[in-house]
Amino acid sequence: MQETRQAARQRRQRRRLMVGTAAGLVVTGLLVCLVMTMQPDRKEDAGRAPATAVANSQEALPSASPGQKSSTPSPSATSATPSAGATKTPKASAGKSTPRPSASTREAQAPVTSSLAGRIRPQSTYQGVATVYKAGVGDGACSYGPSGDMMIAAMNTTDYEVSKACGAYVRVRAANGASVTVRITNECPLPCAPGQLDLSEQAFAKLAPVSTGRISISWSLLSPDTAGTISIRYKNGSSPYWCGVQAIGHRNPLARLEVRAGGGWRQLTRTDYNYFLSPDGSGCGGAIRITDIYGERLTINGIALRPDAVQSAGVQFARH
Repeated sequence: MQETRQAARQRRQRRRLMVGTAAGLVVTGLLVCLVMTMQPDRKEDAGRAPATAVANSQEALPSASPGQKSSTPSPSATSATPSAGATKTPKASAGKSTPRPSASTREAQAPVTSSLAGRIRPQSTYQGVATVYKAGVGDGACSYGPSGDMMIAAMNTTDYEVSKACGAYVRVRAANGASVTVRITNECPLPCAPGQLDLSEQAFAKLAPVSTGRISISWSLLSPDTAGTISIRYKNGSSPYWCGVQAIGHRNPLARLEVRAGGGWRQLTRTDYNYFLSPDGSGCGGAIRITDIYGERLTINGIALRPDAVQSAGVQFARH
């Protein structure tokens, strides 16, 4: 009887052990499933990694606090400026306008330099030959138009220097002692040699008979006591979007012509037909500044953008 009780007790213990083991296995299985469910898929993580890195790098950039410059520089205004050198005109603040000079002004004269004077320099004498041509009404490569004074000449291409000689006054001397003062209004192309001047018939006749055709000469630059003031002319076809500007009647050769643009001065490129061009319209119709080979600057205001109209500037370069 006692053995029977002991066997029954052992059976009950084995039953509890089996139930406990099964319960433990169930709990363990549930935990494993839960862990596997929470673990991210590796292939999906591999695809997201670059995007996550970019997002984190953007979030890591510190924001600039007031009074502190950002570590990332912003594009400068000059980076968007066209290579032509034109600067962008700043917007005027509300209720304010930039005052403009009401009259032409003269700036202090700077010493003459080789970069301003070019090939034809003051106080220099050049040797060459004079030839003669029929000048007609006196118009030529300098684009001045008909000339009322036929004491004019064409400069050889080398010394013409892309129209830098235009408007220069030159004293020409022949071997016989005769002399004449001419103004350069034209270009003498090759085979005209450096130092050569092609004179109008009227001017050549002051040195020798026109029938001579060719004589030896020396010549030098003048700064004459001429009457009148400088005039400005815009080229035919000029507009606020493109313009060509020309100075007429200047006593001394021009070294440069500039226009007011973007709060500063912009130097225009000179053509071989003696106009200074603003290809994008910068400064067209605004203030103009001209500089002679002696370094004197004249600022000219009030010139309207009227193509092919000669407008007086009311100023003249100093005599030298």
